[in-house]
Amino acid sequence: MHLNLTAKTAVVTGASRGIGLATVRTLTAEGVRVVGAARTITPELKETGAYTVSADLSTAEGVATLMDSALTELGGIDLLVNNVGAGDDVEPIGFLDTDDTQWTRILDLNLLSAVRAARAALPSLIERRGSIINVSSINSRLPAAGPVAYSAAKAALAALGKSLAEEFGPRGGAREHRLSRSGPHFPVGGPRGIR
Repeated sequence: MHLNLTAKTAVVTGASRGIGLATVRTLTAEGVRVVGAARTITPELKETGAYTVSADLSTAEGVATLMDSALTELGGIDLLVNNVGAGDDVEPIGFLDTDDTQWTRILDLNLLSAVRAARAALPSLIERRGSIINVSSINSRLPAAGPVAYSAAKAALAALGKSLAEEFGPRGGAREHRLSRSGPHFPVGGPRGIR
């Protein structure tokens, strides 16, 4: 692949496996300087040559640690890939079975992590005419009976991306790109759910 990204910089969340790891591998192969973040830094992520940050991105502190490290390491950000989300423990349960603790946990990881990362990255993205890629789910457009909180969080992530593009796109940054995962290779709540 030749994406003409040599000397660009990127931050990828949820980088330890799946789509996040594949993204890091592709970007580093294209000559991008990448900061990859995950709760657990896997050997596969280390092998990519990306600068790694271990952080719980469901917390404000974890996102701040990541973004401070990324800006220090990279000097600026051209691309933010908000991939972290779901979790292996998301069960396909309905609205009445989803309590406030589950809603909060799912919204923190699937929506607020992207809100916080975008907020920290936007000044650099605007300056460099960068982009944000939000990795979402088919559930954002076609919610099923469950997991209702996950579907709502991914729909909110899609709305966030559109809002950021409207507000900041004309200023040179924050073009919004959304990838929706679906199908049997990306089960929600299965043993290989995305983080």
